[in-house]
Amino acid sequence: MKQTTEVVAVSSSSTHTFSKTNQNRIQLLAGLGVAGDAHLGKTVKHRSRVAQDPSQPNLRQVHLIHSELFDELKGAGFTVSAGQLGENITTRGINLLGLPVGTRLRLGETALVEITGLRNPCAQLDRFLPGLMAALLDHDEHGNLIRKAGIMGIVLADGEVKPGDRICVELPPEPYRPLDRV
Repeated sequence: MKQTTEVVAVSSSSTHTFSKTNQNRIQLLAGLGVAGDAHLGKTVKHRSRVAQDPSQPNLRQVHLIHSELFDELKGAGFTVSAGQLGENITTRGINLLGLPVGTRLRLGETALVEITGLRNPCAQLDRFLPGLMAALLDHDEHGNLIRKAGIMGIVLADGEVKPGDRICVELPPEPYRPLDRV
């Protein structure tokens, strides 16, 4: 049976809210992010990062989460749906957390996103649902921290993205660099 890799939902928010509202479509803008989203820009827009250094490049233009995570969270007693964790694009059929840095995702007809790293879970998760932050952190067999709150990327090519769009994964040249927080 062939696995379908697709966009399940797209979301955005023009203000710095924790959750984002599901949309019929979003427009990705090269070098900037999601049109109309509070995190749009060439330099950082996440408030904690702006406070550190507002001139940093924005490596977090687009936030992606795999919908399989919601299935896992449901098993742990949390009900979470697309957009509620602040992601712009919710996927199905791709192990986002297993992709290396520099992986490119073709979304819709023309959009292209390059993966920059992992979203670092923060205390806002527990304000949304108590205990959620711990549910989004784990450890591997060597004791290394696993962050499961999605991945971040930058937009390389403009394009419209909507639910049902196929996702094409283009791996970077080897050797692969594992994702780390950005």
